Amino acid sequence: MASSTPHPVDEILPAPKLLGLGFQHVLVMYAGAVAVPLIIGRALKLDPADVAFLISADLFVCGIATLIQSLGVTQWFGIRLPVMMGVTFAAVGPMVAMANANPGPEGARAIFGAIMAAGVISMLIAPLVSKMLRFFPPVVTGTIILVIGVSLMRIGINWIFGNPFGPTAPSIVDPAHAEWLAAMKDGAAAAGLPPMPEKLAAAASVPNPAYAPLGNVAVSAVVLVSILMIARFARGFIANISVLLGIVIGCVLAIAIGAMNFDKVAKADVFAFITPFHFGMPSFDPVMILTMVLVMIVVMIESTGMFLALGDMTGRRVDQKALAAGLRTDGLGTLIGGIFNTFPYTSFSQNVGLVGVTGIKSRFVCVAGGIILIVLGLLPKMGALVESIPTMVLGGAGLVMFGMVAATGVRILAGVNFTTNRNNLFVVAVSLGFGMIPLVAPNFKQWMPHGLHPLIESGILLASIAAVALNAFFNGASGSAEEAKVAASMADH
Repeated sequence: MASSTPHPVDEILPAPKLLGLGFQHVLVMYAGAVAVPLIIGRALKLDPADVAFLISADLFVCGIATLIQSLGVTQWFGIRLPVMMGVTFAAVGPMVAMANANPGPEGARAIFGAIMAAGVISMLIAPLVSKMLRFFPPVVTGTIILVIGVSLMRIGINWIFGNPFGPTAPSIVDPAHAEWLAAMKDGAAAAGLPPMPEKLAAAASVPNPAYAPLGNVAVSAVVLVSILMIARFARGFIANISVLLGIVIGCVLAIAIGAMNFDKVAKADVFAFITPFHFGMPSFDPVMILTMVLVMIVVMIESTGMFLALGDMTGRRVDQKALAAGLRTDGLGTLIGGIFNTFPYTSFSQNVGLVGVTGIKSRFVCVAGGIILIVLGLLPKMGALVESIPTMVLGGAGLVMFGMVAATGVRILAGVNFTTNRNNLFVVAVSLGFGMIPLVAPNFKQWMPHGLHPLIESGILLASIAAVALNAFFNGASGSAEEAKVAASMADH
């Protein structure tokens, strides 16, 4: 007689245990999940209320995508494994570039249009992407992840010290110089002299007290030290949420010194639905769409390794059909994200790690986590609370979060054969160089066609294209599913 015991992946645990374990998964991913809407919302220069809305929308769609991926919807969608879905950091660089070029609601509509189109295309090409592993061996994926981390580090550092432009620029115009120049303009007009050139302005030459104040740096340092101490001395689940706990400690300190208040939280609604197309109907730019499609290909390759590693971890074989269903859900989650004013989605690797830590393989734990995320997304006060966190608090955490992404790339590259295959050195060296171009020389594209800018102003995309092309040139199509699994098992972002 056949046993009726369900596979551990399909086991439905008692409700209290499901709720507790689901909440654990939410806490592990929370800091990473809310970082992206904070970054993009501020890059778009949106009002604080709109940034808070982006955070709520992100949590809401995280939950929906998680339910689809873990529960499964028809034979076409859902890997049906314990997977938590969140916004991918791989898309941050390109989206920040788009936001800087087109700030405000208009830029938001263009970004969401590109995301929606990329989601549809990703669903269509999912079966093909699952067969493209040979073009993404560890030397390629490790390099791409390293560049993602290095690119994001700039954001974390600017959170600590202030943006190098705008109100927190390192230098400001000396008020005396500005007054003299204004007087000269008036004098020239009164004396009948030729008017001064329209854009003539005094140079910024006085240190700006709003840039890198020592109090802000001290708060960031406390957050950083707190995270490191928790990671060093705590164990298990507490160690896994060290970043979140560090942010909480930083918030307590910020409240104590008067740098954080709850005015926006008090004004926010207790409950509100997430409305689609909050910023208006999306616009569709072909180059921006192509950019996001390239991002999604990288994301789906990474997800492939994650799914294969999770299949090994849970003892459930992931065949080609299941893999395509999982990748198709990355695309569906991204499409839903664009509709509900949020961003591209992928499986969160820190939650895959939590499955290994707890030994609980039930996908219904992640279903519970998805439901919790949906509820959090429907509570605008949660979004307002996250938006209220000062950037100096986020800076200490960002240094860890984004640095861990870069360190993950290094960790994957550590397993690459550089000794007998020196060509791998060229792949990493040149791709890393390409990835650094927009960081070091942001105006490199000023003489290139403007339509190409969204495609080339992201170091992540430049590095990805270079790494795939150079690896194909030097090594041919040499990747394998086994290598993808090994790389995924090292991932921590």
